[in-house]
Amino acid sequence: MAQTPVTATITGAGGQIGYALLFRIAAGDLLGPDREVRLRLLEIPQGLRSAEGAALELQDGAFPLLRGVEVTDDAAIGFDGCDIALLVGSRPRGPGMERADLLAANAGIFGPQGAAIQEHAAPDVRVVVVGNPANTNALIARAAAPELPDDRFTALTRLDHNRAVGQLAAALDVGAGAIRDVAIWGNHSASQFPDVAHATVDGRPAMQALAERFGGAENAAGWLDDEFVPRVAKRGAEIIEVRGSSSVASAANATIDHVRDWMLGRPADAGWTSAAVVSHGEYGVPEGLVSSFPVTSDGSGYRTVEGLDVDARARARIAASVAELVGEREAVAGLL
Repeated sequence: MAQTPVTATITGAGGQIGYALLFRIAAGDLLGPDREVRLRLLEIPQGLRSAEGAALELQDGAFPLLRGVEVTDDAAIGFDGCDIALLVGSRPRGPGMERADLLAANAGIFGPQGAAIQEHAAPDVRVVVVGNPANTNALIARAAAPELPDDRFTALTRLDHNRAVGQLAAALDVGAGAIRDVAIWGNHSASQFPDVAHATVDGRPAMQALAERFGGAENAAGWLDDEFVPRVAKRGAEIIEVRGSSSVASAANATIDHVRDWMLGRPADAGWTSAAVVSHGEYGVPEGLVSSFPVTSDGSGYRTVEGLDVDARARARIAASVAELVGEREAVAGLL
């Protein structure tokens, strides 16, 4: 018997990341070559024409797996029966805007969206927040949907994970597929900690390979602290400086990776990946925060990899990023 088409709702669908996502989803990159999809393009009124144009192009693409496209600015319609919610649209930081103002502005977006998801989406809906500040936007959306389980809400740190893998692969002159078990901890911000302590390269410890590459363990540690960690954490700003606009294709690709592994499971031989999930106290992260951890998935949901040996250096970096998340939660506490 044929499977029922999956309904995916994309907010901010008229924007650049939304546009990059739509055609890959329609082509089957999200859920595989045998699963039909229906797309709901949810936009603010000012973005409707752009989303409508994308819908016309989707129709012209004649994608065999695409069963329909609907464009709306009504969250009740946009999330009605949706199985996957990709919350891409967010309020960008404007000139002179303090971070607290940015958080408050996004609370006005993600709170109502979370409530609409609880009210109208499918009972087993899965939500990934892409729009920044992603971790706290996910916290806000989750708080507005208290009847849904914690594990339905995630935020995207797969882009940071992919960036870390890419940087490590380039430094060691190997393909990205040779790298496994990199981890991103904490916030999707410059405070995040990309961790290679447990990573392997073609089956051998990455730290050993780095020591050989840089002429000793001390030099390898220096490269990690002085180049790798800050470059991964600030890669978005680097791309804006070079490209003249923010990451689009790589963000869309990471979103596809995140949802595909979450929904279909991640092969055991691929190792773990990274995602921001609701903490239940793992590694000392306060309960309720949406923080990035190393995670695995068998298709039933993301699960934090527990029991890893985290040294004092890593714990200090993780604590700093978590402190930032706590501060963001306090900044929006009155809006939750």
